[in-house]
Amino acid sequence: KNDILMKYRIAYQGETSVNWCPALGTVLANDEVKEGYSVRGGHPVEQKKMKQWQLRVSAYAERLLSELEDLDWTDSLKEMQRNWIGKSQGAEMIFKVSNGTQEYDVTIFTTRADTVFGVTFMVLAPESEWVELLTTPEQKGAVEEYLQMAKKKTERERMAETKKVTGVFSGSYGINPLTGEKVPVWISEYVLAGYGTGAIMAVPAHDSRDYAFAKHFNLPIIPLIEGCDVSEESFDAKEGIMCNSGFLNGMSVKEAIPAAIDKVEEMGIGKRKVNYRLRDAIFSRQRYWGEPFPVYFKDGVAVAMDESKLPLELPEVDKFLPTEAGEPPLARAKDWNYEGYPIEMSTMPGFAGSSAYYLRYMDPHNSEALVSREADEYWRNVDLYIGGTEHATGHLIYSRFWNKFLYDLGCVCEKEPFKKLINQGMIQGRSNFVYRIKNTNTFVSYGLKDQYDTTEIHVDVNIVDHDRLDLEAFRNWMPDYANAEFILEDGEYICGWAVEKMSKSMFNVVNPDNVCNDYGADTLRMYEMFLGPLEQSKPWDTKGIDGVHRFLKKLWRLYFKGDEYLVKDQKATPAELKVLHKLIKKVQTDIESFSFNTSVSAFMIAINELSDLKCCSKEVLEQVVILLSPFAPHISEELWEALGHTESVTFASYPEYVEAYTVEDSFEYPVSFNGKMRFKINLSKSLSPKEVEAAVLADENTAKYLAGGNVKKVIVVPSKIINIVC
Repeated sequence: KNDILMKYRIAYQGETSVNWCPALGTVLANDEVKEGYSVRGGHPVEQKKMKQWQLRVSAYAERLLSELEDLDWTDSLKEMQRNWIGKSQGAEMIFKVSNGTQEYDVTIFTTRADTVFGVTFMVLAPESEWVELLTTPEQKGAVEEYLQMAKKKTERERMAETKKVTGVFSGSYGINPLTGEKVPVWISEYVLAGYGTGAIMAVPAHDSRDYAFAKHFNLPIIPLIEGCDVSEESFDAKEGIMCNSGFLNGMSVKEAIPAAIDKVEEMGIGKRKVNYRLRDAIFSRQRYWGEPFPVYFKDGVAVAMDESKLPLELPEVDKFLPTEAGEPPLARAKDWNYEGYPIEMSTMPGFAGSSAYYLRYMDPHNSEALVSREADEYWRNVDLYIGGTEHATGHLIYSRFWNKFLYDLGCVCEKEPFKKLINQGMIQGRSNFVYRIKNTNTFVSYGLKDQYDTTEIHVDVNIVDHDRLDLEAFRNWMPDYANAEFILEDGEYICGWAVEKMSKSMFNVVNPDNVCNDYGADTLRMYEMFLGPLEQSKPWDTKGIDGVHRFLKKLWRLYFKGDEYLVKDQKATPAELKVLHKLIKKVQTDIESFSFNTSVSAFMIAINELSDLKCCSKEVLEQVVILLSPFAPHISEELWEALGHTESVTFASYPEYVEAYTVEDSFEYPVSFNGKMRFKINLSKSLSPKEVEAAVLADENTAKYLAGGNVKKVIVVPSKIINIVC
């Protein structure tokens, strides 16, 4: 009964391939592995079949895909999720495969059933259950050697590797179900066990990866489209007229695909199938930190704890390391059991908390539920989420899945967690790298690294000076490196470098406390906004910070001269009101469009203009403080109090824009001589073209550029240009 239920539960235990690090004693996520080694410590990582808790995200694949359309997200991020979910329409097809002593039915999935006549070999994923059954005794040694090599790469690394071709012959042969031709069965890392069935029919003439494999191993290539040239590369386009394809000959590709599937179904060797690239999420980690599972095992069967026993808290342990027997750290806990039965020893991954934490903000003190119906219906989903694209295929997929599951249970009233999403650009910093020789604790200097097989590891920029590593500081930096040895260049260890996003994981964060000490928090805050558009990544550079600091000082001088308070209860002039209301409109528009950098520019222009006008009107300067408060909250609070207020400026109403104050009554004309612009003149918009002509001819600049010449004609385009023909 339990085994059957596990096939339908959203949270279930099942065998899956994981990134296993024996030295760390835990499963690692893809981003914790680099070139077959753990990012932390540089230990070897291998692919290993393990029984893990998983979340059946794949059950929500179609909804995750179709309901993307309702979201106010960037098109690029939506496209990333579509590709990650990876919906494919095609067919499953059965190939008879023999290892010489026994015959098996091997099912493959293809989106191009029309190309079945061009199958010249089959390929199995290294993790496929068919590998063991179809490897012949003669090929066993070669296959085992290949599998050991393939285990060292993550699926993500295998997907990214498109140039290097590797593979091994299994010794078995399959039969093409439509041609009866015998085709060899190979094993290669370019086929993934988690997509389709983990076995493919290879059509090298019309698939680029199959083509590279066939060329490398000298396998036949049969073109199936009239006139296509496959001498140098495959013809992957889904277009053209079929040839070399039996009953499909003469059909267009568009006609041939459904016709081939119809034939397969008619023969009883396959069926139509929709497939998704999206995998179920591995939901357990063999480490101490993380939420414990409220699950115990009774006679080997997983049983949920009674709800009254929740929350389940982590127990005390003497060490946070796996046991000597390789069990997770929770195996070290005393009495880690429930009514005498052992409790699950793995813990949940980081996304267990990050997938639904926003719901708890709505009702943080509720001891009876995650969120009450009343609170959920009031707050509903998140109005605005600002986050990087690195979350597109991880956290954001999991949050959407989690929310939909809770929606189905009636726990939340919205199908989606995040209504609007903006991808902010990253502040970039200069990173440094050291180069660890694989399987050792020896680090080789940058100029010598190509002589060794190394793993690149980020190092704290604070122990690097002009790319020179402080060796003693490095040994003290992390326990893993206490006994590190070095191969130096001219007595020094030279680090590599790159400009990347500023991140704790890359150890390239600039401490903002130092900037705050020198310039103040408001200067730092406004300078970050001033660096560029929100969506754009920007390299951190303090060269321009002085300009922002000078702006804030100039702002302060509108209100104070030394200790003298300058603001007066006097009526604002039309010029001052014009500057103010242009600023109100600009800042309002920019905030709504998240264009904070242009708001900072607008503040600088406005403060310059108000300074030139020697503005001291409380009517104007009070509203300037309100506008500035989201950008520079500290100085705004100080000025707000100086203006006589006792409540925080955050409680003030946003200033109301009055268009009448900003109507332009003059225009700055560019004045050209024979089409070449020479100077500008500011004239009232009320002037007629004849009056404009008279005014420009009377200007001293005109006499200078005429240099005694005669005016033949003056062309005036009202509120646009003046051109003097001479």
